[in-house]
Parts: sequence; structure tokens; C-alpha cells
Amino acid sequence: MKTYSAKPSEIEKKWILIDAENLVVGRLAAVIASRLRGKHLPTFTPHMDTGDHVIVINAEKVKFTGKKLSDKKYYRHTGYPGGIKETTPEKVLEGKFPERLVEMAVKRMLPRGPMARQQFSNLKVYAGPEHPHVAQSPEILDVASMNTKNVRA
Repeated sequence: MKTYSAKPSEIEKKWILIDAENLVVGRLAAVIASRLRGKHLPTFTPHMDTGDHVIVINAEKVKFTGKKLSDKKYYRHTGYPGGIKETTPEKVLEGKFPERLVEMAVKRMLPRGPMARQQFSNLKVYAGPEHPHVAQSPEILDVASMNTKNVRA
């Protein structure tokens, strides 16, 4: 038996639509990262971009478990001495770009490198229920029904 390796001509990318309303951020990000990499397919090849295009709507309505909304901290550094900045998910959701919360959760679940940057570009996140990708006729993926722990009411 030989190891299968996907060729560029054999790769067929789908468009997936996920409604993130009331979904737990970490569990949602894990499902999205898996779809972007193509690990849900039997033809998964690590060195090829076999994943799907993923559209996430209602990113501003995601949930956290426990007290993570106020207690969890995100750190970044400006590059200058003493330039460490911190923020909470609560501040991010109330801010100008709440979709960055989902984007960064997914980005941090992907491996580092050129392939992951290419796969991350296949993710489109929108804060509200509208998206401009209707022409691609995306399939709806119901993440809430996959596991009862994925939803936080």
C-alpha cells in the first residue's frame, strides 16, 4: 500500500458557512482550523493546501466559558522597550473590530509558516450576519449540533 499525496489538479476546494452566534470561541476555532488545513478529508496532504474556504458570520456574538470574558488576557508587543500591551476579550468584542477575536483564535491554532499563512487567507470573518460571498453558494456547517459543549446559551 502506498502513501497518497494530493496533486494540485486533484484538489477541490469547497466554501463553508458557519454561524458563530452563541458558539464557544475555542471550540469554534478548532473546527475552523481543521477545515482550513483540510484534516477532515481523507486526501489530507501536509505540504498541500487541501482545505476549504471558511466564512464565519456573527463573530461579535461568540461566547466564552467561565469568567474568561473578563479574566483572560491577550498580550502583544509594540517592538519598543517596555512596549507590552494587554487587552481582554471583553474589550475586543466591544471595540471596532470584534471579528479579530475569532481570527486570532484560529491563527494561533494553525502551524507557523508559509503554508499556514496561505491557509489562513482562506478564512473570511464578519461581525454581522451579512457576507459578500453569496455567489460561491457556501454549504452551511452546523457546529452547534456537533457537540453540546460547542454552544453557550
